[in-house]
Amino acid sequence: MAGSKTILFVEDDKPIAEMYSRVLEREGFQIEFAYNGTEGLQKARTKHYDLILLDIMMPEKTGIEVLNALRGEDGKGSAQTKIVILTNLAQDKTSQEALKAQADGYIIKADIVPSQLAGLISKLL
Repeated sequence: MAGSKTILFVEDDKPIAEMYSRVLEREGFQIEFAYNGTEGLQKARTKHYDLILLDIMMPEKTGIEVLNALRGEDGKGSAQTKIVILTNLAQDKTSQEALKAQADGYIIKADIVPSQLAGLISKLL
């Protein structure tokens, strides 16, 4: 059981965020939302989250920009928070960039259903 683990879901597509969050909330996770990269970065810097689910393609700041800002130049910032890229971009360059930027996971939305995501997050946390 997730207990009181908190997740920040940074996703500009509200229906997708709500679909995944319903399953995660049933598993006991507490979900907060940010609908663009700037808002996500601000929330991540002002409150501790156990996990951040981060879309790549968003308005204002991309997920990669947010990830780089949180992890810092040395890649070690916000080490207590797991960050998982959740995107529909399966391009090799994007994947490599996310991993280089110290993401804890990289998930293609089209390849996973919400219940599978909940299981993966439970294992990660």
